[in-house]
Amino acid sequence: MPRPILATVHTAALRHNLDRVRRAAVDARVWAVVKANAYGHGIERVYEGLRGADGFALLDLAEAERVRALGWRGPVLLLEGVFDARDLELCSRLDLWHTVHCDEQIDMLAAHKTLKPQRVFLKMNSGMNRLGFAPERFGSAWTRLNALPQVDEISLMTHFSDADGPRGIAHQLEAFERVTRDLPGERSIANSAATLRHASQTRGDWVRPGIVLYGSAPDFPQHDTAHWQLQPTMTLATRLIGVQQLKAGDTIGYGSNFTADGPLTIGVAAVGYADGYPRHCNTGTPVLVNGVRTRMVGRVSMDMITVDLTPVPDAKFGAEVTLWGRSAATGAVLPIDEVAQAAGTVGYELMCAVAPRVPFAPADE
Repeated sequence: MPRPILATVHTAALRHNLDRVRRAAVDARVWAVVKANAYGHGIERVYEGLRGADGFALLDLAEAERVRALGWRGPVLLLEGVFDARDLELCSRLDLWHTVHCDEQIDMLAAHKTLKPQRVFLKMNSGMNRLGFAPERFGSAWTRLNALPQVDEISLMTHFSDADGPRGIAHQLEAFERVTRDLPGERSIANSAATLRHASQTRGDWVRPGIVLYGSAPDFPQHDTAHWQLQPTMTLATRLIGVQQLKAGDTIGYGSNFTADGPLTIGVAAVGYADGYPRHCNTGTPVLVNGVRTRMVGRVSMDMITVDLTPVPDAKFGAEVTLWGRSAATGAVLPIDEVAQAAGTVGYELMCAVAPRVPFAPADE
């Protein structure tokens, strides 16, 4: 029998979160962002829950081929555009839209021989300073693209660096609107945080939610998933494979960095950093045992963690342990953001880091 660890993707929660985005961005079309294998969930596993979106946005051609293989005939957007001139041939064959963020990509388009003009999203670097044309160069890039017979419609986009924080979006929004005011084309500027926190300013024609679709708050800890009415789309769960009775002075695990100050019952759960559970979690990291909140104690090992069974004294060998997501035993939810905070990281990383050795259950409803 395999180890009891299992990841589950919740289709109904994906639909719920997509609907939450639509309620925040009324009248805008929605890109469901499925880059990084749908934030670790698996493109094929999330497809049914997200097929109500208006398009799928992702990074590379292999992901685009997988979306098309599932039967999707609507828009597909390459968020970083093409990486090589040969990619444009597949863009034509798969009918992909793609981002243009640098002169080299315009050069590739200009040299591309095609009978079918391509839809592009011209990206402005409005202040994040990763990809895109600086505001003072954006107009000339648009003019050059617009003159190419290889280009059909040009949409305009940018990406916010601080939509989730106190600095906000005003400085970037001003730059984008000032430069694009007289340019035609659809707009796409809102990521997850902008869609929820700045909807009236950033709605545009398309919004690009990512992390909110997967049940993580984009501005945690200022707001949690309950505030934004989001549901967890991934549950990582395992079971107890041992129980130990400790007395005062006993230590736990490598480094003996937890010492019992009195009698203590601990459970040993079959999960560790080789499964993608963050090694930087330490004593106090929340877990659920049979749906009851308790804490991890000691260090994360390669294949095991230890948990305090004081709040759930009846837990025995085989008891359910929820690392994040929804307990099958009680329906209680442990938000992934809380576990990520204990590890000094973000929910995005935990989702994407689930190890290949962890089996996924078939997506449920």
